Amino acid sequence: MVILIPLLPIVAFLLIAAGIRKFPRASAATSIAAMSGAFGLSLTTLLGVLKNPTPVEWRLPWLSLTPQLPMELGIRLDSLAALMLVVVTTVSLAVQIYSLGYMAGDKGLARYYAFLSLFSFSMLGLVLANNFLQMYLCWELVGVSSYLLIGFWYHKPEAAAAAKKAFVVTRFGDLGFLAGLLMISYWAGTFHFGDLADIL
Repeated sequence: MVILIPLLPIVAFLLIAAGIRKFPRASAATSIAAMSGAFGLSLTTLLGVLKNPTPVEWRLPWLSLTPQLPMELGIRLDSLAALMLVVVTTVSLAVQIYSLGYMAGDKGLARYYAFLSLFSFSMLGLVLANNFLQMYLCWELVGVSSYLLIGFWYHKPEAAAAAKKAFVVTRFGDLGFLAGLLMISYWAGTFHFGDLADIL
């Protein structure tokens, strides 16, 4: 069930990008419905974790650059992750509902909701990641989504300039993040949070 929480917004993004963007109201409804579902599942997940706080983890081998450094996709659900799922979905749902009025009549309404869905997926992926590599990929998706949303009205010079500035500045921080990630993986031989905790 937990995997559905990030899947709902990315499915909404794909549906909007695939063609329903031609129907702005349907695009907005799809995005809001997906986020409403993610919000409901997040609340259910938090209640379940409060009853049984034992962390749950799912790991799927992805690829391996070297035999000593396998790369995985996975999720880790603990008390903090469950709480943050509710926080992210609550804020995302509130923004999407508010945007119905704020963005009413805008020609790019469908595109806007597609970007919001991508942003929500990225944040939820960040919360559920069980390893540094996956967290880094989701963080970069957050950066891309932010760039797209900041520069949404790209025909305005100030919006385009703000988007470029935000993108360039955050890339400097991300270089440090990547360097640290590579050093940790080289030293520990793993990207996985749990394995690193055992080593430390």
